[in-house]
Amino acid sequence: MRIVVVGDTLLDVDVAGTSDRLSPDAPVPVVDVTTDDRRAGGAGLVATMLVRDGHDVTLVTVLGDDTRAQELRDLLPDVTVVAGPSGAPTPVKTRVRVVDHALVRIDEGCATPPVPETTDAMTAALDDVDAIVVADYGRGVAAAPALREALARVAEHTPVVWDPHPKGAAPVPGITVATPNAAEARRFTDVEGHGVPFATVAAAALVEQWGVGAVAVTLGDRGALLADDRSDSRFVPAPSVTAGDPCGAGDRLAAGVAVALASGADVAEALAAGVLAASEYLAAGGVTALFAADVPAPLPGADRDALRTVHDVRGAGGTVVATGGCFDLLHAGHARTLSAARALGDCLVVCLNSDSSVRALKGPDRPIMTQDDRVELLLALDCVDAVVVFDEQTPDEALRRFRPDVWAKGGDYTANELPEAATLAEWGGRVVTVPFHPGRSTTRLAAALEHVG
Repeated sequence: MRIVVVGDTLLDVDVAGTSDRLSPDAPVPVVDVTTDDRRAGGAGLVATMLVRDGHDVTLVTVLGDDTRAQELRDLLPDVTVVAGPSGAPTPVKTRVRVVDHALVRIDEGCATPPVPETTDAMTAALDDVDAIVVADYGRGVAAAPALREALARVAEHTPVVWDPHPKGAAPVPGITVATPNAAEARRFTDVEGHGVPFATVAAAALVEQWGVGAVAVTLGDRGALLADDRSDSRFVPAPSVTAGDPCGAGDRLAAGVAVALASGADVAEALAAGVLAASEYLAAGGVTALFAADVPAPLPGADRDALRTVHDVRGAGGTVVATGGCFDLLHAGHARTLSAARALGDCLVVCLNSDSSVRALKGPDRPIMTQDDRVELLLALDCVDAVVVFDEQTPDEALRRFRPDVWAKGGDYTANELPEAATLAEWGGRVVTVPFHPGRSTTRLAAALEHVG
């Protein structure tokens, strides 16, 4: 896709290190720096995301006349940069982190500059493209009158996604969709409240106020609420992921929406794609993973979330519990067994037989529900924290990947009789049986449903 990103570009610096002492000059931590990572931020980050996805990307922005502006150009080697003069120093935002904890952010040259002039090259770059993302970071690019006129003209025939900023300008009328977060929606409206009820009212109000095709109020790890100019509203939930550093999640969402719109999706479908893209970005490690030199191939979504959950619980000194099965047609016996297993520790990971594994065990007519549906149903239970899908007839290899402290299983047999006991013994894990509830059977339930049908 040919995508244009319009907006303010910053230099982002991530300084990370360790700290085990206080300064003798003042009671503040001393950070021993281990890494000093630099990247294009703001609209530059959106452009980087899109070009790494394989798209032909042009960045329309303004840059200062200093060495840091040249550093930004060098950080965007695969992006076509069309930049007018900013008339201000390059803004730099430096985050200092100790391990996974933010310590301080240092801003340099970040005072709001005058609205910049728009060059002919900047407006010409908007023509003949598949989609446009406006990444407004409140430094005036999106407020430039000539650029706004050009965006309004192009929006008549090209999808435009506008990611606003609390200190920035309102989107131009006629764009396809704006994607404010909840704080930004409050900044632009007088709507009060929280969560989905707030987002529903605020999104509808902003559609009318801005004169745009749709507004999607993003709600962090909950998802987003979409309202359009036909008075329709729709909630798009986010997949359940364990997220860390949220930096860039809104950029990832806006970029995903733009690509989907350029591919022919309607706004609701595009928002769902954007929410999924942002969730996957966070689950993969966020901006740190995006710029890692050697990123391993991502695990399947459920497996990735399970390993992250196990890591977090074990890092906090908690107990990891696992159980397993086909879970084809969940019934009360399953629910009681899973609840009892969860009570044994601080998280419960379910090892789930894949579709092919179920067929090998149960016959060609099983499973009744696909593994994706079974994963979704299990994760909807409060007692289940994560799911790992395995293709073999036993979960031994899956168990070796995350080594639970406890393997729990319902049944009318002893712990030593469970086939997983030998596997758990490899790392000193324990096998525990939980109460068995006779009379509950997936096979019996399936037969009864077939008879009713």
